[in-house]
Amino acid sequence: MDSLRDQIAAWGHRKAFQAPLQRPADTARPLTAQPEVSASKATPPPPDNAMPTPARPAARELSAGYFTTKIKLHKALLARMDLAAAQSLPPEQLRSQLHGLIDLLIGEEQLPVNEQEQAQLIIDLQNEVLGLGPLEPLLADPGISEIMVNGFDKVFVERRGRLEQIATRFNDNEHLMKVIDKIVSRVGRRIDESSPMADARLADGSRVNAIVPPLAIDGPALSIRRFSVVPLRMADLIDKRALTADMAQLLAGFVQAKVNILISGGTGSGKTTLLNILSSYIPEGERIVTIEDTAELQMQQSHVVRLETRNANLEGNGEVSMRALVKNSLRMRPDRIVLGEVRGSEVIDMLQAMNTGHDGSLTTVHANSPRDALSRLENLVGLGGVNMPARALRQQISAGIHVIVQASRLNDGSRKITSIHEISGMEGDVITSQEIFLFERQGMNPDGSVQGRFRATGVRPKLCDRLSAYGITLRDNLFDPDYASDDKKGDGTR
Repeated sequence: MDSLRDQIAAWGHRKAFQAPLQRPADTARPLTAQPEVSASKATPPPPDNAMPTPARPAARELSAGYFTTKIKLHKALLARMDLAAAQSLPPEQLRSQLHGLIDLLIGEEQLPVNEQEQAQLIIDLQNEVLGLGPLEPLLADPGISEIMVNGFDKVFVERRGRLEQIATRFNDNEHLMKVIDKIVSRVGRRIDESSPMADARLADGSRVNAIVPPLAIDGPALSIRRFSVVPLRMADLIDKRALTADMAQLLAGFVQAKVNILISGGTGSGKTTLLNILSSYIPEGERIVTIEDTAELQMQQSHVVRLETRNANLEGNGEVSMRALVKNSLRMRPDRIVLGEVRGSEVIDMLQAMNTGHDGSLTTVHANSPRDALSRLENLVGLGGVNMPARALRQQISAGIHVIVQASRLNDGSRKITSIHEISGMEGDVITSQEIFLFERQGMNPDGSVQGRFRATGVRPKLCDRLSAYGITLRDNLFDPDYASDDKKGDGTR
């Protein structure tokens, strides 16, 4: 299927929608044994403010013939459109006019479709012109947290932490490639054989990763990690039993008292979501600089400067690394520096910033435990080519990082804050830490969910004095392991 932009440009001299030919007197007989659909019984156009989201037919009902018909109809539709004129119309009006034109084209072309296929063709072609084709219904479903495309005919989604294959598919690999190109081009990036990997984002902040042949052997692959249209709040995490109200109160106090926090966790464990939520506790009057590979943080404050790295161009020039942005941010008079993730040599500049007056910085790192997170920071410094004695580096880490928060995705798909560690200093050449809260696994329920409870360890953090200095008062028995939780959701006692 040819590119939408290329085909429409070929008919640039036409009006946005030419007057269609008259519908033939006899409509084509459907392939399946169903009554014919006359013009009077055609699906009426939706109201201007309607966003049609009917359920897609089952996989067995969308045969190869359906997709052949869709491609033919798409080409006929493009012959009636002019991109410039169509783009000048409001989305609701454009959607309504597309509905009527597609309905008439089905009759003109005498396409053998039944009533159900006709309704589905109208929706699919509207999505092709106005959005991202087969991805649109998935992006409109709030229950889907991740979309994974393993080739044009294999699409998986994650719902409530569980993966499932769905009937959605693309016409072919070329169709999928054009959708990927549309996504990455919107953020000024490219993807082709010479640059076969790309990170991008959607308008709602959702994270996109694409990889295409020759690196992807079985055809283009696409992953979309959804972001909530309405950002999650700490109360939502408590509702979802990701942590207790006491843990939430402590973390909010840490942010307000300008404690440097490192969020550790594996892929899909909720690190970025937690970073977004913790950043909401930064006071409104402070200047925040965010630095990311692909901008996805949803800051709620007004005084925010968002920075994003840039890849090299075709000649290999123009790359702007995370480390360069961290160095530049220090000259921007930030009160807080928020790094989306440290994964390279920028870690040494981040540690130096945390040790030289930029308290309250937040960042994330991939690691399976708080102790692993400390080891990973050391390894990242070494991989960046910085030659520093181990003891000196560990002193930088212990002085710069105050708290490590471990986020985990459990085997039932749930996300939880499984540990809150305070870095307490150095003993010899070893960084010492103490656990304040943890999630204690106790087994599995009959439905496959993880059974466990949050509890305090009984350790009162040294940072309590800092919180008091900032006017933040904690309950006396907050760290008492024998105190019964007031969590109404029943996570258990601590």
